[in-house]
Amino acid sequence: MSKPELLPILCFPDPRLHTVAKHVAAVDARIQQQIERMLATMYDANGIGLAATQVDFHERLIVIDVSEERNTPLVLINPEVEWASDEKRKGEEGCLSVPGIYDGVERSVSIKVRALDEKGQSRTVDAEGILAVCIQHEMDHLMGKVFVEYLSPLKRDRIKTKLLKAQREAERD
Repeated sequence: MSKPELLPILCFPDPRLHTVAKHVAAVDARIQQQIERMLATMYDANGIGLAATQVDFHERLIVIDVSEERNTPLVLINPEVEWASDEKRKGEEGCLSVPGIYDGVERSVSIKVRALDEKGQSRTVDAEGILAVCIQHEMDHLMGKVFVEYLSPLKRDRIKTKLLKAQREAERD
């Protein structure tokens, strides 16, 4: 069996990262193939979550794997938060679309999400800790929001400048 094709990950400040994802109409072969590619891309990049928006596919699809063994993928299609705890915690976040940058973001400590799984079956996920943070982070991507937008304008501008400089240097090499 051949390995799924890896997808290019968009990097901040690419304007496509601000696209609001559309509802997935049907969990069909096209979506199944996208799930396989996104999982392969996430694992290859050593990420724990990837939203379709990050790979320039603007439908409501997220893949996550926060397991130590990297063998427990979670697929969320058309995810909707049903409940989020009032208790929030600030934690360090990073993002495959903002390489090498980590900063504190405040998120709900626990959440309940309803979504379709990779087979199109409805499921509810009760999440806390790193999984809750990851789901909230990836759902932000589906709304066209990157985690650096929670930071001050000054920090955001510094990150933008740093990443644009790195992109220019990479293009010269």
